[in-house]
Amino acid sequence: MDRTPHDDLAPTTSPTTARPAAGAVTVSVDDPLRPDVVALLQDHLDDMHATSPAESVHALDPSALTAPALTFWTARTSDGTLLGTVALKELHPTGGELKSMRTAPAARGRGIGTVLLGTALAEAAARGYRTVHLETGTHDFFAPAHRLYARAGFVPCGPFGDYRPDPHSAFFLLDLATAAAG
Repeated sequence: MDRTPHDDLAPTTSPTTARPAAGAVTVSVDDPLRPDVVALLQDHLDDMHATSPAESVHALDPSALTAPALTFWTARTSDGTLLGTVALKELHPTGGELKSMRTAPAARGRGIGTVLLGTALAEAAARGYRTVHLETGTHDFFAPAHRLYARAGFVPCGPFGDYRPDPHSAFFLLDLATAAAG
């Protein structure tokens, strides 16, 4: 079987299906305007505003996730229950940014974030990106996300794109060539 640079992060049964601890999960491109997705993304925005000042919240609202430069995925159970979301935004022809990475509270600790991250990184590699960036918060609330990104090979970096230095923002970078070699 051919392996992609991110097979260790990708779903275990196929490019779109995994079996985390609680059963089969399907990850697929989805519509960020579906009612259950809008509700989960609103929870995401609410948490971001509860942990950071408004000027430090960089989470996108659902309508912004429909932009042509973004690909948006959801993870769902076989009965359609929404478990999480992630988006990949093209920054330039050789780099992307993760956006709207969110796991539903009831699904946390089941590997859903790892499956979603693997899907986005596999797509980034397939597009020929050399780098993937992300911005997340600095507060304790974000510690599980920081651990997930570190396990995937992301390292701290400075602001990128339109971001500016901000004590409430942590910036990370994954060099896909380095990740593939490791």
